[in-house]
Amino acid sequence: MAGRRDGEQGARGSRRWAALVVLCVAQFVDVLDINAVVVALPSIGRELGFSSGDLQWVITAYTLLFGGFLLLAGRLADLYGRRRVFVVGLALFSAASLGCGLSGSPLELILFRAAQGLGAAIVVPAALAIISATFPEGREHDFAMGVWTAVAAGGGAAGLVVGGLITDALGWEWIFFVNVLVGVASVALSFALLETSSDQPASRRLDLPGAVTVTGGLVLLVYGLTRAEGVGFVSPLTLGAIALAAALLAAFLFVERSVSDPLVPLGIFGVRDLTGSALVAFANTATTSPVGVLSVIYLQEVLTYSPAVAGLLGLPFSLSVVVGSFLGFRLVGRFGTGLTMVWGLLGICAAALVTAGISAGEGVGYVVSGATLSGLALGCSAVASTTRGTSAVQDQRGLASGLLNSSAQVGTAIGLAVLFTVAASRTDALTGGGEPTSETLVAGYRLAFFAGAGLAVVAALVAHSILREKESA
Repeated sequence: MAGRRDGEQGARGSRRWAALVVLCVAQFVDVLDINAVVVALPSIGRELGFSSGDLQWVITAYTLLFGGFLLLAGRLADLYGRRRVFVVGLALFSAASLGCGLSGSPLELILFRAAQGLGAAIVVPAALAIISATFPEGREHDFAMGVWTAVAAGGGAAGLVVGGLITDALGWEWIFFVNVLVGVASVALSFALLETSSDQPASRRLDLPGAVTVTGGLVLLVYGLTRAEGVGFVSPLTLGAIALAAALLAAFLFVERSVSDPLVPLGIFGVRDLTGSALVAFANTATTSPVGVLSVIYLQEVLTYSPAVAGLLGLPFSLSVVVGSFLGFRLVGRFGTGLTMVWGLLGICAAALVTAGISAGEGVGYVVSGATLSGLALGCSAVASTTRGTSAVQDQRGLASGLLNSSAQVGTAIGLAVLFTVAASRTDALTGGGEPTSETLVAGYRLAFFAGAGLAVVAALVAHSILREKESA
């Protein structure tokens, strides 16, 4: 009997680690897809006929739905079971990936990318909840979470290289088709390896109106900022979109005050440490993501590098983020989270200024140097903001983590909208409505980089003001 029990425990242990592999593969594909698409943007823009100002929507549509529904998706997993929600999210992500690969117009691709973002928002919190339930607190739990984090970092680094190679060899569509193959296999394995959850709190209700109003408001805000480049900031279209966005965001605040189980309890914004950390999470991605995307486009559109080479040149950023994360832990321990966040944002500012040294003739050195510095600074700042933000509300760490992740996703979306608009407006002003040249494109990119540097400085000053209380050693 004892031997039989040992055998059953060994089989259960093997199943747990196999389950971790399935969860990490799903995470890897989610993260890889983001950077792989970044490298493929110029090819996508040319083949589907995107304008320079609208191309950012290929990224923005994904991040807005991801960030907007991340908190709601975590509650879905609690209510309806972690495995069930994980499988539904993965199936949606895979089906949307197929739609992306088959898209024949900009609108089709943007809609399917939004569906991908929704699928990813459903997958991530469910997968994290499964890991926490599968591996007990202690060494195994820490190891499993370490593997999860490493896979996320590896997916970001691999996405640039794999995306470039796939785009060169097979075409950008196969970046999405690969997701379908992996997704179908993972869904099938999920039923065999993942256990169903039974701890479903019946008292919790879905705050669907909150998720819809905040996401709708953010989408319209980004749309209005993007349209401003083409029709002007005082046009009825721009002002109408921004006004409707403001109305929806106001409705979100009303909903959160009214419902019994709000998506984001408004009282949590009174916690200065969490509010400041969320601001830093927003600023981190609002500055680094647009600079990184514009740099990849510059390498291909101006310097005429292939997607594969552009992906390889972007690799230093992903690798330096990992190094910066380890460095950030040491800086936090020695100088505290507040100073580490401020220094990180100032490092991001310096990186954007270095990247602004590009020209129409050459600029690879500026791009690589700026990307390396940006990754180091981002890693430090992100570690500090996550550490301080999640520690600010000891009894609501899950909510704090979701709020920080959502802030980062929304930061990417709004940063892309603003800096792409700045770049496109500058280029259009110099060309007078004509065909852009390498020189006018670079002038637009450089102004966007300067704007990103300015945003990082402002965020550093605001964060220092919010987080100025003396920290404990």
